[in-house]
Amino acid sequence: MEFLEVIRKRKTTNGPFLDKPVSRDHQHLLMEAASRAPSHFNSQPWRFILIEDKAKREKIAEIGGRTMQQLIADGKFFERYRPYFRFSEKEMDERRDGILIDQLPGPLRPFTRQIMSPSALGLLRALRVPQTLGEDNRKLVAGSPLLLAALLDKQEYRPGELSGFYSVLGLGMAIENIWLTTVELGMGIQFVSTPMEIPEAWQELKKLLEVPEHLELMAIYRLGYVPPEKPRPRIDWKSDHRKRISQYVFRDSCTTPESDD
Repeated sequence: MEFLEVIRKRKTTNGPFLDKPVSRDHQHLLMEAASRAPSHFNSQPWRFILIEDKAKREKIAEIGGRTMQQLIADGKFFERYRPYFRFSEKEMDERRDGILIDQLPGPLRPFTRQIMSPSALGLLRALRVPQTLGEDNRKLVAGSPLLLAALLDKQEYRPGELSGFYSVLGLGMAIENIWLTTVELGMGIQFVSTPMEIPEAWQELKKLLEVPEHLELMAIYRLGYVPPEKPRPRIDWKSDHRKRISQYVFRDSCTTPESDD
């Protein structure tokens, strides 16, 4: 696949993966891609855990589902991320960022714009939406043949210092290399984000993965091969839009937006 085609086809996989182990060769290709990312003074501060063990994957899935349910039920998820929700194609086309909530159960559709209100939250609870989303999330993670934990070496990763910023920057580029390589390999990838939102759950994961004191757990992803037909979750969104060049690029200074032409 041509390189620019790979970039344009990069996506986040919201749905299930094939029930097929990720080959060891492909796992090592992903790790080689990560290792080719730039880092300050070639320090390569990233570390990774490849997680295939079924019991560990199921435990991580349970934590992911539980934290998703908690965040939805408490209203914290919608409170934190409401600025990124779009509820019409027109709004999405104007803003060209965020996520378009285009798939919801019928009873919820009239409440989309009041999603943070007490009445809407009460309806979500009454319809057991937190439990539904939590269970859907648990199944997605548990059904992923490979989980990937990303860590940083604290010798380089020192928050509050430039080395901390450089380390996070380097890890981000390493992850992007992995993400792009999944496109070439017919795979998908998704960030397992909800455990990070609840400190106690994140500590649980660190203990489960036996993270030593000199490493910092930064993120967890689920990976697998993408099925030919991609079934969508019961509650889902689209995020295909990208900003026009005039919305994020300037010429010579911040006072002159770049022309879309």
